[in-house]
Amino acid sequence: MKIKLLLIILILFLSAGSALAKVVSRPLSYTHDGVALEGYLAYDDAVSGKAPGILVVHEWWGLNDYARGRAEKLAQMGYVAFALDMYGKGKSTEHPDQAAAWMKEVNSNMDAWLKRATAGLDVLKKQPQVDTGRIAAIGYCFGGATVQVLAYGGADLKGVVSFHGSLIPPSAKQAGMTRAKILICHGATDPMNTPEAMTTYVNAMNASSIDWQMIAYGGTRHSFTNPDADKRGMAALAYSPSADRRSWQHMTYFFDEVLSGM
Repeated sequence: MKIKLLLIILILFLSAGSALAKVVSRPLSYTHDGVALEGYLAYDDAVSGKAPGILVVHEWWGLNDYARGRAEKLAQMGYVAFALDMYGKGKSTEHPDQAAAWMKEVNSNMDAWLKRATAGLDVLKKQPQVDTGRIAAIGYCFGGATVQVLAYGGADLKGVVSFHGSLIPPSAKQAGMTRAKILICHGATDPMNTPEAMTTYVNAMNASSIDWQMIAYGGTRHSFTNPDADKRGMAALAYSPSADRRSWQHMTYFFDEVLSGM
């Protein structure tokens, strides 16, 4: 009888601990090249020990609630996620012209682009919850291109996932520096990546020794993971619930492999 009572108490105690576990999130300020930046950290405080870290890179709109939400979703899966800031503290917009201008300020110089992304990666690595031997990165639109740039720059990443990002074919030098495995989640009818760009990209990747794969989702346009895509007034953009769901699952399988620690 006493043993049964002790078991009941233990079960209640463990249940209470699980109920108290929650995703902890907060803004994190940092600087790069004199620019004040503010990213967003999310992790599950119920995870004991160090966990894999995932860098999240926003769309060309800037660090907004969508990118923060993706970081929180990763935290619910047991990862430590950090959504970096590529533009500057508070810089997010819903206007394409402004988004394009901010993006151009960053990606017009490949070296500066890489360094800005690396600054965010360094913030993630410094978090005490992170297993620095198991780090990956994901990015959306402009962020998808950014994680490719990180990989080609030799960043110590196990893998990167680009969701509807511009396709950047690596040079021979960049391919030789790449350590990360690469997953491209692509909308098959994305007008922002022409068939010619696709061919150039595939040929460059096949000529390299990079471990890469591309999954194309039929009838799917740009920004297919973002539920607000249809509200932007741009014909090239369209949310696809099925492609959003499937691409996240494909990312999950990919991370199960590259972050397994084996």
